[in-house]
Amino acid sequence: MFDYSSPINTLSGIGPKVLEKLTKLKIKKVSDLLLHLPFRYEDFSNIKNIADLVVGEKATITAKILNIGQKRVWRRNMTITEALLEDETAPIMSVWFNQPYLTNTLKKGLWVNISGKISLGKRGLYFSNPAFEVLGEEPYDEEIPTSQTLRGARLHTAGLIAIYPETAGLTSRYLRLKIKAVLDNLIKIPDFLPSYISKEFNLIAIRQALQQIHFPKNQAEINNAQKRLAFQDIFLLQIYSRNEKEKIKSKLASSIPTNLPLIKKFITSLPFQLTNSQKLASWQILKDIEKITPMNRILVGDVGSGKTVVAAIAALNTANQKQQVAFLAPTEILASQHFKTLTNLFKGWPFKIGLLTASHKLKSGLDKIDIAVGTHALIQKNVKFKNLALVVVDEQHRFGVDQRASLLKDPKHSAVPHLLSMSATPIPRTLALTIYGDLDLSLLKELPKGRKKIITKSVSPSNRDKAYQFIENQIKLGHQAFVICPLIEESEAAIMSEVKNATAEYEKLSKNIFPHLKIGLLHGRLKAQEKEQIMLDFKNKKTNILVSTSVVEVGVDIPNATVMMIEGADRFGLSQLHQFRGRVGRAEHQSYCFLFTESYTKNTAERLRILVESEDGFKLAEKDLEIRGPGQFFGREQSGLPDLAMASLKDTGLIEEVQQAVNLFFEKDKIENNPLLSARLSEFKESIHWE
Repeated sequence: MFDYSSPINTLSGIGPKVLEKLTKLKIKKVSDLLLHLPFRYEDFSNIKNIADLVVGEKATITAKILNIGQKRVWRRNMTITEALLEDETAPIMSVWFNQPYLTNTLKKGLWVNISGKISLGKRGLYFSNPAFEVLGEEPYDEEIPTSQTLRGARLHTAGLIAIYPETAGLTSRYLRLKIKAVLDNLIKIPDFLPSYISKEFNLIAIRQALQQIHFPKNQAEINNAQKRLAFQDIFLLQIYSRNEKEKIKSKLASSIPTNLPLIKKFITSLPFQLTNSQKLASWQILKDIEKITPMNRILVGDVGSGKTVVAAIAALNTANQKQQVAFLAPTEILASQHFKTLTNLFKGWPFKIGLLTASHKLKSGLDKIDIAVGTHALIQKNVKFKNLALVVVDEQHRFGVDQRASLLKDPKHSAVPHLLSMSATPIPRTLALTIYGDLDLSLLKELPKGRKKIITKSVSPSNRDKAYQFIENQIKLGHQAFVICPLIEESEAAIMSEVKNATAEYEKLSKNIFPHLKIGLLHGRLKAQEKEQIMLDFKNKKTNILVSTSVVEVGVDIPNATVMMIEGADRFGLSQLHQFRGRVGRAEHQSYCFLFTESYTKNTAERLRILVESEDGFKLAEKDLEIRGPGQFFGREQSGLPDLAMASLKDTGLIEEVQQAVNLFFEKDKIENNPLLSARLSEFKESIHWE
């Protein structure tokens, strides 16, 4: 027997091998399987015998692969994969273009479902680039399918068929069979959404939603199921945000009066003028920290928009009141950078600034420091502040009341510090208000005057050597360069799509292109200390070129770097490309961004054109959201929100309905009166992170 929360291996037929594969998909419990949702559907409704197929129609067949092979058409730089298929009535060919990997998936002797348009060629009828599903290659462990099972498999793929995120050896058909077994045998599926909410907003029951999303009869059922599941997850997000906001309001903080003459003196001493956005954000923050309820604000600014100086104004006002400030950064190199920046900004001012990281200890006690800069070493149990009043967190805004309390000398103290989070990832305002619902929002939408525009170009393969020569010339002038690649090492997918990868690129540049230069390699599989050292070497000009995957630190300031070269630019979103570009142009030197791609589609050309023509991170974020949707915009791993809820974040009508539902809930109900909701909120708190 099993229930909704049972381990997944309590289901029959799941041995160690399959369990390992399911774990890769983060399916550990029965509930995880039911919430492993389809990302698209194939229409296999028109099932026919091969002998009855007609030119021009779209149809589905169940057939056996008699033979499969591929050939290369050098003239057109194309691979053609051909399979000869047969059912009880006739044979037919199926042809795929530029998909050479199919010969590893579709093998002689397998039964498959093929669905697509029927074309007519010199050799007769054939399927052109059809969708397919393998029916005879499943990870059953000890369960071996019979030929009768395979021939009857067309019953499992009639109508709209769910296609799921898969992993090697674990097909959508296998997932469907297991999901069906669960839905047929599971007596109770818990529903944390209050029944009066479902009734008020015309939402179908949770069991019905899961049945229809996995096994829909038509598109209307898919739409209803998606609305129900997206609604409940966004409802959870909004309840969480409202609850956090109310929790903050119930706490006390130190009121820090605004000393206008002091702030004007500081601003006048700066070697640059503040933008209007910086002035407005500074004023919002100063008014917040005057209150006796804790500030909970996020400062979102484009690359180079000057967030640190805004935070410095709040720190100045706080330190002047003999209250302490903690300035947290996610890595040692960023913490050291902030320490250096603040030390320069407050040169000549009577404040003590200290740096505390795993490798850098304070020379004096923390009680003698006005502004403490550091990593999360600052929130260890043995580190206690005397009178901490303001916490600034860079690039990691989920920093709750409990964590703030841990920074106080006495955790039982009634006051908690004000919180200012900072993010360098511009996002559309409406989306920011939805996902950062527990935080007040300040936006920096202007760049400081005098900043040189980064010259951005999409470079054709024929000009690659010229780009290398340009980099060589920049290095001769004493500058440095980044080279960004989308993958770490060779894989079948990388070879197939001719995507550059960091390891191979590093080898190529080191041995063939720039053997006389010092080149570094940075990727996500390195240990944290190794990454820090590699970035430090680059910052200290010990390396000329840094080859990196997308792990290159947001916020790391390398003023001497003037070239950003991005391989496989079509593999990144506009916002991510803009973030990479922002790693250069950090000083007075003219900087450049070169975009390389192996994709020549109209869509790729249009996306890169948008980046070439615009340096406005917020406009690019709007376009990125429009093109790729919120799920791709944030990344599934980054958010903690399910993909369906992510995809629905740009549905303003749904968002408004959820906000009405949340208002209704707090008018007539309490979280503690709903055990299922309370338990789900606890799980949600662990999973969500927008940093």
